[in-house]
Parts: sequence; C-alpha cells; structure tokens
Amino acid sequence: MTYSADSRTEGPEGAAEPGTPVEHIDVVIVGAGLSGVGAAYRLQTECPERSYAIIEARQSMGGTWDLFRYPGVRSDSDMFTLGYAFKPWRDTKVLADGRSILSYIKETAAEFGIDRRIRYGTKVVGADWSTATARWTVTLERSDSDGSRTLTTITCDFLYSCAGYYNYDQGHAPEFAGVDSFTGTVVHPQFWPEDLDHAGKRVIVIGSGATAVTLVPAMARSAAHVTMLQRSPTWIGSLPSRDRLADGIRAVLPASAAHRVVRTKNILFAIGLYQFCRRSPKAARKLLTGLNKRIVKDDRLVADHLTPSYDPRDQRLCAVPDADLFESLKAGDAEIVTDHIDRFVPEGVRLKSGRVLEADVVVTATGLQLLAFGGIEPRVDGQPVELNRQFVWRGAMMTGVPNFAVCIGYTNASWTLRADLTSRLVCKVLNHMRANDYAAVEPKPAGTLDERPLLDLASGYVQRSIDAFPRQGDRGPWKVRQNYLLDAASTMRTNLRRTLAPTPLSAVRRARAAAAASPVPAGGVAAGPVAAGREKGWRSD
Repeated sequence: MTYSADSRTEGPEGAAEPGTPVEHIDVVIVGAGLSGVGAAYRLQTECPERSYAIIEARQSMGGTWDLFRYPGVRSDSDMFTLGYAFKPWRDTKVLADGRSILSYIKETAAEFGIDRRIRYGTKVVGADWSTATARWTVTLERSDSDGSRTLTTITCDFLYSCAGYYNYDQGHAPEFAGVDSFTGTVVHPQFWPEDLDHAGKRVIVIGSGATAVTLVPAMARSAAHVTMLQRSPTWIGSLPSRDRLADGIRAVLPASAAHRVVRTKNILFAIGLYQFCRRSPKAARKLLTGLNKRIVKDDRLVADHLTPSYDPRDQRLCAVPDADLFESLKAGDAEIVTDHIDRFVPEGVRLKSGRVLEADVVVTATGLQLLAFGGIEPRVDGQPVELNRQFVWRGAMMTGVPNFAVCIGYTNASWTLRADLTSRLVCKVLNHMRANDYAAVEPKPAGTLDERPLLDLASGYVQRSIDAFPRQGDRGPWKVRQNYLLDAASTMRTNLRRTLAPTPLSAVRRARAAAAASPVPAGGVAAGPVAAGREKGWRSD
C-alpha cells in the first residue's frame, strides 16, 4: 500500500509550505451517520453563517445502518423517537429494518443539501488544538481509488465528533478454544458475508443481546434450526410492529403535527417505563416475566432462559417486534441454551455441561468494542489528552479540550433524543461565542467533582472499555442524566457563562496572523501524523 502526503498542504518536513494556504472550515463534523446528518441540519439552520464539512471514513453515509447487514437488522428503539424531530417518520413500522432507516437518513441528507457537504473515504487520524491560534489542525487520511492513501491537513474552529462510541473496524471477538477445528462457517454480525447462505442449515448464535435476539427469528425462517447460546439471560420484551394509536393520529393530523404528538407520547412512555424499573425493580421483574409467560406459555423456559439475575434497566431492555423471537421458540424453529462454551469441535460447540451443539454456521454475536470519539485522540498544544482524567459537561463537551464536542446518545431511550439535544447545544455554544467575540470556550468545574462512569450500564461491552472514556461528575451539568424531559428543559436554558471559560478572540488574532506567516503551523503539525508517517517510511509524492 502506498502512502503519500498531499503536496498542496505539506512540505518536505511535514509542515505547510510557506505561502500555501491550508483549507479552513468553521466546524468539522466527524461521521455521516444518523447523528452526523442531524448535527449538520442543526448547524446549517441555527448557525447559517458557519461553514462546515462532514468527514466520513467509509465510502457511504449511514454509519451503523450502512455497516450492519446481518439478517433482520433493525432498530431497537421506536422510529418516532429514533428519527429526527424535524423529519417525520412516515413508515408504518415502529421498529424499522436497517434498510428503511438507511433510506430515511439518505433522504434527509438529500432533502436538506447535507449530502453535498460529506467527504467520503476520509478518516481523521490527528487532531491538535493550538492555544495560541485557537484552532484545530486536523490531519486526514484519504483513501484513493487506486488503493493509495493521502495525508493532508485542514484547520477548523470547532471539532464535533458524531462517530458514536464503538469501533467500526473491529467487533468484540473473544477467543474460543478449538475454533480452527470447526468444519463449518464462523461469522461476526458486524462483518456479515453477502454470500452466506444459511437456508436449511443448523445455526448457533452466540449471545443474548439486541443483535442475537434479532438474528435468531430472522435466520429461523429459512434455517433448519437456530440455537441461541447464552451465558446468562437478558431482559426481553415484545412490542407491536405497528403502533395503532400512532396510525390513528397520523390519519387525522398533518404529518409534522402527528409526528410531534406521537413522538411526545413515546418519550413519555419510555421515561415512565424506565422510572418504574428503577424505582420498583421487583414489580418490574414480575411484570416482564408475567408478560413473557403469557406469550411463550412455558413457565420453565421463561424461568431458566428469559429471567436475568440483574434488575431491569441495569442493562438496556431488548425489544422484539410482534414477539417474533418467542414465536420462533414456540414453533420449535429455535431454542435457547444457557450454558458456557468449553470449546469448538469439528461438528459444532461443546458446552461445559458436556452437551455438543451441532452446527453448520456459528454467529458470534458477542458484542461491540467501544472506541472513544470514533478513534479521535485529541492533542492540546502537541500533548495527548488523557481522556479518562477529563469530565464531560452537559454530556457534550469535555474539560481540558477547548472547542470540542462529542455526540453520545441515551442508554435507556432512543439515541437520537440526546444526540439532537447535543447538536442544538453545540449551536448554542457557537452562537454564544460569536455574540461575545470569543475564540474558544472550555468547560471548567467549580470545585472538585466525584467521578462516575460515563455510561452507567452493566452490559459487558460497556464494562470492557469504559475506563478509557472521560468521566461524568456527581452534580449539575457534569452529571449525564438519563431523562430526556429534564435535559430538554435545562440544556437550552443553561447559563454558558457559569461553566464555560472563554478565550477572547482579540487575544488570538495577532497569533493567527503570525502563524500564517510561519513555516510550521502552531500546534506541532510537523511532529504529527504526516511527519510520523515519513518516519515509518511512507512515501511523500
């Protein structure tokens, strides 16, 4: 593979050539998925004077909904809240399939001209903040059609990561003893082979989370038999695939008004359910197990395989449309086995109990691998930022890093609810900076904060990597709440002067002018990824 440095922006030592302007953009959004497209809409409507670009590492938009192609892939949140507040969801499906969600994202991007701002096949590999010039120098790696990769730099005033919190290039893949001896096919849902044919075959799905409960009924429709192999049960609840009340509301109200009404209804329901589970865990357990017994009609199956040891909402509740998983179990097309894997054997998987599950295909739905800010490792004045020593403000910005925001959704409700609030908050901050002639702002707490994990979930995929993420605090804007109503009431009314320390624009104008004439941009670009690439032997064209 060939690496080169773009001669338009990089000189022989990895610095900008004197007199060669580096492209400057007011705001850089990282990620062209559901969050990134929503952020772009908010930015161009609430900060229309700001220029922006979306940097997307993949060759297409859609993020999660373009990456995941496994059978049955769908949302686990209702589309009236997972969809955008400004773009009504018109389909009849409550839990929509991945293809429909991807079409919705693309349609939104095209309708508002956002698709013209996306730079595909471009990955952020460096981000360095200069205090002197109050700007980010962002190093980009562009994948070219001939397989080569080009490194270049741009600058921006504000960097906004909408790349989610898991690794797109690698899922969680535990090592299984004897896997090489298995004569069948092993696949991970995150990298589903297009040519995989499971019709008439015996399938094992390892896992019990949202991906597993989606895969099992979808594959059971054509497979000879599907076994969901879990170490421990997960809370699962059935939802109707269509919301009849929503259909009735949309029949009598205009699309935008109906969308607001149904969205509000579903938000209130989700918050009410979450609070019920938190405050009355015993009653919540009784309710969920009772509902599942009524559907499955097998008390022993529910007790052994569908009743977790943890309380509801300690982990995210898995939703199944029209009880499709339960119907597959009742029909005998699928089964759940709760046990631990001893090792793979040629014919399948041997369990700790000694039982051998025979299979032709094994799907390792073993979870995601978390990755902070889509892999962006911010540096301030050339020094790496220790993310796990920082605190998150309003679930969006971070101590120690000026003019930087991240988009992280809710864990107990639709991702987009918090994502949209965060994007509106970013616009509020940008307008605050412009109105007060600030070049930069940085969250600063008053006093000492008691640290808490950023994501308060007991799920394995969270616990494996959460220590690498910044923390939340114990009070006020430093606490990441899981309540949309409270956040919606307070986020846009927050007094930015109390918690954001500003840098006046007048203090950096002279530094910017001096940096423009300097052979090496402020922020240490010469020691950044481009120069480092040359040290590794990458070719400079």
